[in-house]
Amino acid sequence: MESLYKSKPHQTVPSGAYAINKKGEGIMDAHLGSCVGVTLVDHQANLGGLIHLLLPEPTGIDRHWNPFNYASPGLPLFIKALCEAGASKGRLVAHVAGGALIGPLCDRDLILDIGGRTSDIVERILFQEEVYIQRFETGGYFSCRMSLDLETLRTKVEPIGLPSSQDPRTTLKKPLADELSRLMENICPIPQINLKIIRMVRDDNHNLQDIAREIRQDQVLSAKVIRLCNSALFGVKGRIDSIDRALVMLGEKRLLKLAVSASVENFFPEVAHGYSLCKGGLYKHAIGTALTAEGIAGMRGKVSSDIAYTAGLLHDIGKVVLDQHVAAAYPFFYRRTQEEGVDLIQMENELFGTTHPEVGGRLAEAWDLPITLREAIRHHHAPEEATVDPELTHMVYLADLVMSRFLVGQELERLRTDQTTSSLEKIGLSPDQFPEIIDWIPQQLFSAPPQFLS
Repeated sequence: MESLYKSKPHQTVPSGAYAINKKGEGIMDAHLGSCVGVTLVDHQANLGGLIHLLLPEPTGIDRHWNPFNYASPGLPLFIKALCEAGASKGRLVAHVAGGALIGPLCDRDLILDIGGRTSDIVERILFQEEVYIQRFETGGYFSCRMSLDLETLRTKVEPIGLPSSQDPRTTLKKPLADELSRLMENICPIPQINLKIIRMVRDDNHNLQDIAREIRQDQVLSAKVIRLCNSALFGVKGRIDSIDRALVMLGEKRLLKLAVSASVENFFPEVAHGYSLCKGGLYKHAIGTALTAEGIAGMRGKVSSDIAYTAGLLHDIGKVVLDQHVAAAYPFFYRRTQEEGVDLIQMENELFGTTHPEVGGRLAEAWDLPITLREAIRHHHAPEEATVDPELTHMVYLADLVMSRFLVGQELERLRTDQTTSSLEKIGLSPDQFPEIIDWIPQQLFSAPPQFLS
Protein backbone atom coordinates (compact mmCIF):
# COMPACT_ATOMS: atom_id res chain seq x y z
CA MET A 1 0.00 0.00 0.00
CA GLU A 2 1.36 3.41 -0.96
CA SER A 3 2.26 5.68 1.92
CA LEU A 4 -0.37 8.18 2.97
CA TYR A 5 2.22 10.94 2.80
CA LYS A 6 3.18 10.22 -0.79
CA SER A 7 -0.33 9.85 -2.16
CA LYS A 8 -1.70 13.17 -0.92
CA PRO A 9 -0.28 16.70 -0.86
CA HIS A 10 0.58 17.80 2.64
CA GLN A 11 1.41 20.91 4.64
CA THR A 12 4.09 20.50 7.28
CA VAL A 13 3.42 22.50 10.44
CA PRO A 14 6.75 23.47 12.06
CA SER A 15 7.30 24.10 15.76
CA GLY A 16 5.86 27.33 17.06
CA ALA A 17 3.09 27.42 14.46
CA TYR A 18 -0.39 26.14 13.70
CA ALA A 19 -2.52 25.53 10.63
CA ILE A 20 -6.30 25.47 10.21
CA ASN A 21 -8.19 24.22 7.18
CA LYS A 22 -11.61 23.18 6.01
CA LYS A 23 -12.38 19.61 5.01
CA GLY A 24 -10.97 18.76 1.60
CA GLU A 25 -7.98 17.26 -0.14
CA GLY A 26 -4.59 17.10 1.52
CA ILE A 27 -2.84 16.44 4.80
CA MET A 28 -1.29 18.62 7.46
CA ASP A 29 1.42 16.98 9.52
CA ALA A 30 4.16 17.60 12.08
CA HIS A 31 7.35 15.77 13.02
CA LEU A 32 7.36 15.38 16.79
CA GLY A 33 10.11 14.45 19.21
CA SER A 34 9.92 16.20 22.56
CA CYS A 35 7.49 18.68 21.01
CA VAL A 36 3.76 18.09 21.44
CA GLY A 37 1.25 18.14 18.61
CA VAL A 38 -2.48 18.70 19.05
CA THR A 39 -5.16 18.24 16.39
CA LEU A 40 -8.62 19.70 16.97
CA VAL A 41 -11.55 18.81 14.72
CA ASP A 42 -15.17 19.97 14.48
CA HIS A 43 -16.80 17.38 12.22
CA GLN A 44 -20.07 19.30 11.99
CA ALA A 45 -18.33 22.47 10.81
CA ASN A 46 -16.00 20.40 8.56
CA LEU A 47 -13.00 22.17 10.07
CA GLY A 48 -9.76 21.02 11.65
CA GLY A 49 -6.34 22.25 12.71
CA LEU A 50 -2.96 21.21 14.07
CA ILE A 51 -0.63 23.07 16.44
CA HIS A 52 3.04 22.16 17.05
CA LEU A 53 4.15 23.17 20.57
CA LEU A 54 7.81 23.37 21.60
CA LEU A 55 7.78 24.12 25.35
CA PRO A 56 5.31 23.99 28.26
CA GLU A 57 5.40 27.70 29.11
CA PRO A 58 7.44 30.85 28.44
CA THR A 59 10.95 30.85 29.91
CA GLY A 60 11.15 34.59 30.56
CA ILE A 61 14.27 35.20 28.47
CA ASP A 62 14.42 38.50 26.63
CA ARG A 63 13.64 37.57 23.02
CA HIS A 64 10.99 38.16 20.39
CA TRP A 65 8.12 36.28 21.97
CA ASN A 66 6.02 33.81 19.95
CA PRO A 67 3.13 32.52 22.10
CA PHE A 68 2.67 29.51 19.82
CA ASN A 69 5.99 28.07 20.99
CA TYR A 70 4.38 27.37 24.36
CA ALA A 71 1.45 25.25 25.47
CA SER A 72 0.14 27.60 28.18
CA PRO A 73 -0.56 30.63 25.95
CA GLY A 74 -0.50 28.95 22.53
CA LEU A 75 -3.15 26.25 22.91
CA PRO A 76 -5.93 28.61 24.14
CA LEU A 77 -5.15 30.96 21.25
CA PHE A 78 -5.33 28.02 18.84
CA ILE A 79 -8.74 27.02 20.20
CA LYS A 80 -9.88 30.65 19.86
CA ALA A 81 -8.68 30.79 16.24
CA LEU A 82 -10.60 27.61 15.39
CA CYS A 83 -13.79 29.02 16.91
CA GLU A 84 -13.33 32.27 14.99
CA ALA A 85 -12.95 30.18 11.81
CA GLY A 86 -16.33 28.56 12.42
CA ALA A 87 -15.80 25.72 14.90
CA SER A 88 -17.75 25.30 18.13
CA LYS A 89 -15.67 24.59 21.24
CA GLY A 90 -18.34 22.19 22.50
CA ARG A 91 -17.96 20.03 19.38
CA LEU A 92 -14.14 19.95 19.21
CA VAL A 93 -12.41 16.57 19.38
CA ALA A 94 -8.72 16.52 20.33
CA HIS A 95 -5.86 14.16 19.60
CA VAL A 96 -2.52 14.71 21.38
CA ALA A 97 0.86 13.17 20.44
CA GLY A 98 4.60 13.62 20.93
CA GLY A 99 6.13 14.66 24.24
CA ALA A 100 8.86 12.03 24.13
CA LEU A 101 11.82 12.05 26.49
CA ILE A 102 15.01 13.35 24.88
CA GLY A 103 16.70 10.05 25.64
CA PRO A 104 17.08 7.45 28.42
CA LEU A 105 17.48 9.55 31.57
CA CYS A 106 18.54 8.93 35.15
CA ASP A 107 16.55 10.22 38.13
CA ARG A 108 18.73 13.31 38.29
CA ASP A 109 17.81 14.24 34.74
CA LEU A 110 14.02 13.96 34.99
CA ILE A 111 13.77 17.74 34.96
CA LEU A 112 14.74 17.51 31.29
CA ASP A 113 11.40 15.84 30.53
CA ILE A 114 10.23 18.94 28.65
CA GLY A 115 7.82 16.91 26.55
CA GLY A 116 6.15 15.38 29.58
CA ARG A 117 5.55 18.77 31.16
CA THR A 118 4.22 20.17 27.89
CA SER A 119 1.83 17.20 27.65
CA ASP A 120 0.61 17.83 31.20
CA ILE A 121 -0.21 21.46 30.44
CA VAL A 122 -1.96 20.50 27.19
CA GLU A 123 -4.12 17.96 29.02
CA ARG A 124 -4.98 20.46 31.76
CA ILE A 125 -5.96 23.20 29.28
CA LEU A 126 -8.15 20.87 27.22
CA PHE A 127 -9.88 19.74 30.42
CA GLN A 128 -10.44 23.35 31.51
CA GLU A 129 -11.77 24.28 28.06
CA GLU A 130 -14.03 21.19 28.17
CA VAL A 131 -12.59 19.86 24.92
CA TYR A 132 -13.04 16.11 24.49
CA ILE A 133 -9.72 14.21 24.16
CA GLN A 134 -10.27 11.25 21.86
CA ARG A 135 -6.71 9.94 22.05
CA PHE A 136 -3.63 10.86 24.08
CA GLU A 137 -0.46 9.27 22.61
CA THR A 138 2.44 10.95 24.37
CA GLY A 139 5.71 9.85 25.96
CA GLY A 140 8.22 7.22 24.94
CA TYR A 141 11.70 7.77 23.55
CA PHE A 142 11.17 8.04 19.78
CA SER A 143 10.01 10.52 17.20
CA CYS A 144 6.67 10.29 15.45
CA ARG A 145 4.74 11.91 12.64
CA MET A 146 1.30 13.30 13.47
CA SER A 147 -1.05 13.99 10.57
CA LEU A 148 -4.56 15.29 10.03
CA ASP A 149 -6.15 13.92 6.86
CA LEU A 150 -8.32 16.77 5.59
CA GLU A 151 -10.43 14.44 3.47
CA THR A 152 -11.68 12.48 6.49
CA LEU A 153 -10.64 14.86 9.30
CA ARG A 154 -9.02 11.89 11.03
CA THR A 155 -5.73 12.02 12.92
CA LYS A 156 -2.97 9.47 12.48
CA VAL A 157 0.20 9.05 14.56
CA GLU A 158 2.98 6.70 13.48
CA PRO A 159 6.70 6.26 14.23
CA ILE A 160 9.03 7.87 11.76
CA GLY A 161 10.50 4.96 9.84
CA LEU A 162 11.84 3.87 6.50
CA PRO A 163 11.48 0.33 5.16
CA SER A 164 14.62 -1.38 3.96
CA SER A 165 14.81 -4.54 1.89
CA GLN A 166 18.54 -4.94 2.20
CA ASP A 167 20.96 -4.71 5.08
CA PRO A 168 23.85 -2.62 3.67
CA ARG A 169 26.30 -4.20 6.11
CA THR A 170 26.44 -7.14 3.71
CA THR A 171 27.62 -4.97 0.80
CA LEU A 172 29.24 -1.87 2.31
CA LYS A 173 33.01 -1.90 2.77
CA LYS A 174 34.75 0.23 5.35
CA PRO A 175 36.69 3.05 3.67
CA LEU A 176 40.43 2.56 3.96
CA ALA A 177 42.63 5.24 5.53
CA ASP A 178 44.03 6.37 2.18
CA GLU A 179 40.50 6.50 0.73
CA LEU A 180 39.39 8.81 3.54
CA SER A 181 42.45 10.97 2.87
CA ARG A 182 41.49 11.22 -0.80
CA LEU A 183 37.93 12.12 0.14
CA MET A 184 39.21 14.88 2.39
CA GLU A 185 41.50 16.19 -0.34
CA ASN A 186 38.52 16.33 -2.71
CA ILE A 187 36.66 18.63 -0.31
CA CYS A 188 37.51 22.14 -1.45
CA PRO A 189 39.12 23.97 1.47
CA ILE A 190 37.52 27.08 2.88
CA PRO A 191 38.95 29.96 0.78
CA GLN A 192 41.71 31.96 2.43
CA ILE A 193 39.52 35.06 2.64
CA ASN A 194 37.00 33.14 4.72
CA LEU A 195 39.70 31.67 6.95
CA LYS A 196 40.90 35.23 7.51
CA ILE A 197 37.38 36.29 8.47
CA ILE A 198 37.18 33.36 10.91
CA ARG A 199 40.45 34.51 12.49
CA MET A 200 39.01 38.03 12.72
CA VAL A 201 36.24 36.63 14.88
CA ARG A 202 38.89 35.78 17.48
CA ASP A 203 40.92 38.96 17.08
CA ASP A 204 39.74 42.22 18.63
CA ASN A 205 42.39 44.23 16.76
CA HIS A 206 40.53 44.38 13.45
CA ASN A 207 38.37 47.30 12.31
CA LEU A 208 35.27 47.81 10.21
CA GLN A 209 37.12 48.79 7.06
CA ASP A 210 39.34 45.69 7.23
CA ILE A 211 36.25 43.49 7.34
CA ALA A 212 34.50 45.31 4.51
CA ARG A 213 37.60 45.23 2.34
CA GLU A 214 38.06 41.48 2.81
CA ILE A 215 34.44 40.67 1.99
CA ARG A 216 34.29 43.00 -1.04
CA GLN A 217 37.29 41.20 -2.56
CA ASP A 218 35.13 38.14 -3.16
CA GLN A 219 32.10 38.89 -5.33
CA VAL A 220 30.42 35.55 -4.64
CA LEU A 221 30.88 35.94 -0.89
CA SER A 222 29.59 39.52 -1.05
CA ALA A 223 26.45 38.42 -2.88
CA LYS A 224 25.81 35.62 -0.39
CA VAL A 225 26.27 37.93 2.59
CA ILE A 226 23.81 40.47 1.16
CA ARG A 227 21.32 37.66 0.47
CA LEU A 228 21.55 36.44 4.06
CA CYS A 229 21.22 40.02 5.33
CA ASN A 230 17.88 40.27 3.57
CA SER A 231 16.65 36.82 4.60
CA ALA A 232 14.05 36.21 7.29
CA LEU A 233 16.64 34.21 9.25
CA PHE A 234 18.48 37.26 10.59
CA GLY A 235 15.50 39.61 10.70
CA VAL A 236 17.24 42.77 9.48
CA LYS A 237 14.90 45.75 9.13
CA GLY A 238 15.39 47.69 5.90
CA ARG A 239 16.78 46.58 2.57
CA ILE A 240 20.54 46.02 2.42
CA ASP A 241 22.16 46.30 -1.01
CA SER A 242 25.89 46.67 -0.26
CA ILE A 243 28.53 45.48 2.17
CA ASP A 244 29.10 49.02 3.42
CA ARG A 245 25.41 49.43 4.19
CA ALA A 246 25.44 46.06 5.93
CA LEU A 247 28.30 47.27 8.15
CA VAL A 248 26.39 50.39 9.12
CA MET A 249 23.12 48.56 9.84
CA LEU A 250 24.50 45.37 11.40
CA GLY A 251 27.82 46.27 12.95
CA GLU A 252 31.02 44.31 12.57
CA LYS A 253 30.12 41.34 14.77
CA ARG A 254 26.88 40.44 13.00
CA LEU A 255 28.52 40.99 9.62
CA LEU A 256 31.32 38.60 10.55
CA LYS A 257 28.73 36.03 11.55
CA LEU A 258 26.92 36.36 8.23
CA ALA A 259 30.17 36.16 6.28
CA VAL A 260 31.20 32.92 7.99
CA SER A 261 27.70 31.48 7.42
CA ALA A 262 27.79 32.37 3.74
CA SER A 263 31.29 30.94 3.31
CA VAL A 264 30.35 27.41 4.42
CA GLU A 265 26.93 27.11 2.79
CA ASN A 266 28.23 25.26 -0.27
CA PHE A 267 29.99 22.62 1.83
CA PHE A 268 26.74 21.03 2.94
CA PRO A 269 24.94 18.84 0.38
CA GLU A 270 21.43 19.88 -0.69
CA VAL A 271 20.11 16.40 -1.39
CA ALA A 272 17.68 14.59 0.94
CA HIS A 273 19.79 11.50 1.62
CA GLY A 274 22.92 10.65 3.55
CA TYR A 275 22.94 12.54 6.84
CA SER A 276 20.07 14.79 5.72
CA LEU A 277 16.43 13.85 6.15
CA CYS A 278 15.32 16.72 3.92
CA LYS A 279 16.83 18.98 1.28
CA GLY A 280 19.29 21.34 2.93
CA GLY A 281 18.86 19.64 6.30
CA LEU A 282 22.57 19.66 7.21
CA TYR A 283 22.96 23.38 6.54
CA LYS A 284 19.78 24.19 8.46
CA HIS A 285 21.07 22.12 11.36
CA ALA A 286 24.44 23.91 11.20
CA ILE A 287 22.86 27.38 11.22
CA GLY A 288 20.45 26.38 13.98
CA THR A 289 23.25 24.96 16.14
CA ALA A 290 25.31 28.11 15.54
CA LEU A 291 22.51 30.45 16.61
CA THR A 292 21.66 28.31 19.63
CA ALA A 293 25.32 28.13 20.72
CA GLU A 294 25.52 31.90 20.34
CA GLY A 295 22.46 32.25 22.57
CA ILE A 296 23.95 29.98 25.24
CA ALA A 297 27.19 31.99 25.18
CA GLY A 298 25.16 35.15 25.65
CA MET A 299 23.52 33.64 28.73
CA ARG A 300 26.87 32.95 30.36
CA GLY A 301 29.17 35.72 29.09
CA LYS A 302 32.35 33.67 29.52
CA VAL A 303 32.76 32.60 25.88
CA SER A 304 32.57 35.05 22.99
CA SER A 305 29.19 34.66 21.27
CA ASP A 306 30.93 35.02 17.90
CA ILE A 307 33.30 32.15 18.64
CA ALA A 308 30.37 30.04 19.86
CA TYR A 309 28.44 30.82 16.67
CA THR A 310 31.38 29.83 14.45
CA ALA A 311 32.04 26.63 16.39
CA GLY A 312 28.37 25.66 16.13
CA LEU A 313 28.37 26.40 12.42
CA LEU A 314 31.40 24.20 11.72
CA HIS A 315 30.85 21.38 14.24
CA ASP A 316 29.58 18.85 11.66
CA ILE A 317 32.02 19.45 8.78
CA GLY A 318 33.16 15.82 9.09
CA LYS A 319 29.76 14.76 7.77
CA VAL A 320 30.60 16.40 4.45
CA VAL A 321 33.34 13.81 3.92
CA LEU A 322 31.36 10.78 5.09
CA ASP A 323 28.03 11.79 3.56
CA GLN A 324 28.36 9.75 0.38
CA HIS A 325 29.11 6.62 2.44
CA VAL A 326 26.06 7.24 4.63
CA ALA A 327 23.96 7.60 1.48
CA ALA A 328 24.92 4.07 0.47
CA ALA A 329 23.80 2.75 3.87
CA TYR A 330 20.93 5.22 4.33
CA PRO A 331 18.05 2.79 5.05
CA PHE A 332 20.15 0.95 7.63
CA PHE A 333 21.28 4.21 9.27
CA TYR A 334 17.72 5.53 9.25
CA ARG A 335 16.22 2.43 10.84
CA ARG A 336 18.89 2.08 13.54
CA THR A 337 19.08 5.77 14.52
CA GLN A 338 15.45 6.87 14.09
CA GLU A 339 13.49 3.74 15.00
CA GLU A 340 15.85 1.89 17.33
CA GLY A 341 17.56 4.92 18.88
CA VAL A 342 21.11 3.65 18.27
CA ASP A 343 23.81 6.28 18.73
CA LEU A 344 25.10 7.69 15.44
CA ILE A 345 28.73 7.52 16.59
CA GLN A 346 28.30 3.81 17.29
CA MET A 347 26.86 3.32 13.79
CA GLU A 348 29.70 5.23 12.13
CA ASN A 349 32.34 3.23 13.96
CA GLU A 350 30.59 -0.02 13.08
CA LEU A 351 30.29 0.69 9.35
CA PHE A 352 33.16 3.09 8.60
CA GLY A 353 35.77 2.51 11.30
CA THR A 354 35.78 6.26 12.06
CA THR A 355 33.34 9.01 13.03
CA HIS A 356 32.33 12.39 11.70
CA PRO A 357 33.88 14.25 14.70
CA GLU A 358 37.22 12.48 14.06
CA VAL A 359 37.10 13.25 10.34
CA GLY A 360 35.96 16.80 11.07
CA GLY A 361 38.91 17.30 13.41
CA ARG A 362 41.32 16.15 10.71
CA LEU A 363 39.67 18.44 8.18
CA ALA A 364 39.89 21.38 10.59
CA GLU A 365 43.62 20.71 11.04
CA ALA A 366 44.12 20.54 7.27
CA TRP A 367 42.38 23.91 6.95
CA ASP A 368 44.45 25.31 9.84
CA LEU A 369 41.40 26.45 11.78
CA PRO A 370 42.03 27.94 15.25
CA ILE A 371 42.67 25.28 17.88
CA THR A 372 39.56 26.17 19.89
CA LEU A 373 37.38 25.50 16.83
CA ARG A 374 39.27 22.29 16.05
CA GLU A 375 38.63 21.04 19.57
CA ALA A 376 34.90 21.87 19.45
CA ILE A 377 34.58 20.05 16.11
CA ARG A 378 36.51 16.97 17.28
CA HIS A 379 34.87 16.63 20.71
CA HIS A 380 31.32 17.95 20.29
CA HIS A 381 29.98 14.43 20.96
CA ALA A 382 32.28 13.96 23.97
CA PRO A 383 32.79 17.45 25.44
CA GLU A 384 34.31 16.01 28.60
CA GLU A 385 37.44 15.27 26.52
CA ALA A 386 38.02 18.95 25.64
CA THR A 387 41.01 20.59 27.35
CA VAL A 388 41.78 23.83 25.48
CA ASP A 389 38.39 25.56 25.78
CA PRO A 390 36.03 23.05 27.41
CA GLU A 391 33.23 25.59 28.00
CA LEU A 392 32.99 26.26 24.25
CA THR A 393 32.81 22.55 23.47
CA HIS A 394 30.12 21.96 26.11
CA MET A 395 28.09 24.83 24.62
CA VAL A 396 28.30 23.32 21.15
CA TYR A 397 27.28 19.92 22.52
CA LEU A 398 24.20 21.41 24.24
CA ALA A 399 23.23 23.41 21.15
CA ASP A 400 23.63 20.32 18.97
CA LEU A 401 21.58 18.29 21.44
CA VAL A 402 18.55 20.58 21.48
CA MET A 403 18.63 20.90 17.69
CA SER A 404 18.73 17.14 17.17
CA ARG A 405 16.12 16.33 19.82
CA PHE A 406 13.64 19.17 19.62
CA LEU A 407 13.62 19.86 15.87
CA VAL A 408 13.36 16.40 14.39
CA GLY A 409 13.10 15.67 10.70
CA GLN A 410 16.20 17.60 9.57
CA GLU A 411 19.05 15.09 9.90
CA LEU A 412 19.88 11.62 11.19
CA GLU A 413 21.66 12.52 14.39
CA ARG A 414 20.27 11.82 17.86
CA LEU A 415 22.92 12.84 20.40
CA ARG A 416 23.40 10.83 23.58
CA THR A 417 22.04 12.61 26.63
CA ASP A 418 24.12 11.19 29.48
CA GLN A 419 26.39 14.26 29.28
CA THR A 420 23.56 16.82 29.49
CA THR A 421 23.50 17.59 33.21
CA SER A 422 27.29 17.61 33.44
CA SER A 423 27.58 19.99 30.48
CA LEU A 424 25.05 22.36 32.02
CA GLU A 425 27.10 22.40 35.22
CA LYS A 426 30.36 22.94 33.32
CA ILE A 427 29.04 26.19 31.82
CA GLY A 428 27.42 27.30 35.06
CA LEU A 429 23.77 26.51 34.34
CA SER A 430 21.34 24.40 36.35
CA PRO A 431 19.07 21.73 34.84
CA ASP A 432 16.00 23.90 35.41
CA GLN A 433 17.51 26.43 32.97
CA PHE A 434 17.51 23.86 30.18
CA PRO A 435 14.19 25.18 28.76
CA GLU A 436 15.90 28.54 28.25
CA ILE A 437 18.41 26.84 25.96
CA ILE A 438 15.59 25.21 24.02
CA ASP A 439 14.02 28.64 23.67
CA TRP A 440 17.15 29.77 21.80
CA ILE A 441 16.37 27.42 18.91
CA PRO A 442 16.03 29.77 15.92
CA GLN A 443 12.34 29.46 15.11
CA GLN A 444 12.66 31.76 12.10
CA LEU A 445 14.77 29.10 10.37
CA PHE A 446 12.15 26.37 10.60
CA SER A 447 8.76 27.94 11.20
CA ALA A 448 6.23 30.18 9.55
CA PRO A 449 3.75 32.55 11.18
CA PRO A 450 0.49 31.05 12.47
CA GLN A 451 -1.84 30.88 9.54
CA PHE A 452 -5.31 30.03 8.32
CA LEU A 453 -4.91 28.00 5.16
CA SER A 454 -7.59 28.49 2.55
